[in-house]
Amino acid sequence: MPKPTPLTDKVVTVCFAPGEDADWFAASEKVNDLLHANGTPARRYRVRHRRFIGWLTRFLGYYLLDAARRFGAVTLAAGGRKSRLDLTGTTTQAAHAAALRWRAWNTHINATTRPARPWEDYLAQHHADPGKVTLNEARRRFEQQPRVLAMLAASFDPYELSVYQAGEATYVGLHWRIALIGDALITTEGRLLAPASDSVADRFRFLNEACAYLRGLRSDARLCAVAIA
Repeated sequence: MPKPTPLTDKVVTVCFAPGEDADWFAASEKVNDLLHANGTPARRYRVRHRRFIGWLTRFLGYYLLDAARRFGAVTLAAGGRKSRLDLTGTTTQAAHAAALRWRAWNTHINATTRPARPWEDYLAQHHADPGKVTLNEARRRFEQQPRVLAMLAASFDPYELSVYQAGEATYVGLHWRIALIGDALITTEGRLLAPASDSVADRFRFLNEACAYLRGLRSDARLCAVAIA
């Protein structure tokens, strides 16, 4: 059964303008200045190999950051020049994996259990009256629902319940955006883009804004994915 790979670190995408110093040290400085955190390179991007010269460039790591090789060929990188990164391939791979997960959830969970209230509902109860509904009590109420218990038993993330129940297109749409952007984005001007809250709606608003920003960058701009604990 397809399962998500859990990520314990948050990922920040750092953008650099064309001609700007865009090495790992520069990316770390931006993350530290805005988020007061230290990080490590996150190899998230597939590497693009052009149709005619790809037989040569697949073995060269120029304009890439922290590139990984397989059988000598460069396959993944933590960043680099936008034109060298296969952003379409990165999102396509993530979308395919997410679609397999949702379909497995639909077969094994959705078809066998009743709809459940998502974690956000119980978290709202806690915030409304923390003295009456502690965080632990809110979590207990959420996790005692049969559908949530079934998801835990099958290793699906129950805290993504609201996205699973919203349908395949919504679930897949969230995860291919996350694969491209991560949890936050630092623009070339040094502005931090991040969700306004932990709600799925706010995550979509942030991811849509960040994806639009990324599409607008020139092909010689550079990106770097940084994982922070």
